[in-house]
Amino acid sequence: MQITHIEHIGIAVENLEEAIAWYESKLGLKCYAVEEIADQRVRTAFFKVGQTKVELLESTDPDGPIGKYIAKRGAGLHHLAFAVDDVDASLQEMASKDVVLIDQHSRLGAENLRIGFLHPKSTMGALMELCGIK
Repeated sequence: MQITHIEHIGIAVENLEEAIAWYESKLGLKCYAVEEIADQRVRTAFFKVGQTKVELLESTDPDGPIGKYIAKRGAGLHHLAFAVDDVDASLQEMASKDVVLIDQHSRLGAENLRIGFLHPKSTMGALMELCGIK
């Protein structure tokens, strides 16, 4: 597996519009995309900072992953996403190294990227996402 860069940092928020306004007015960043990913029960907003993106995540369902995360831990840093060339091959490699996978195979995520998550219980406590075009 070759990690090329940090693809994005995911931040769980309670209200996407308020969070977008804060990032734009306080940090001077510009939101370039808002997207709903229905099967993940989330709305996202993206900001570009150099080569890295910040992804804000708002739950569309309190029983969805982000809704549950916010209910348990509150809004804040949710995950770190690494760009890789091949998400499925990278997931297989991580499994061979005894890393617990949330996703056994890649799935479609925001911005039409293939994604797969690694469980925080085997990544030193941080939820990690692998992202790529394949």
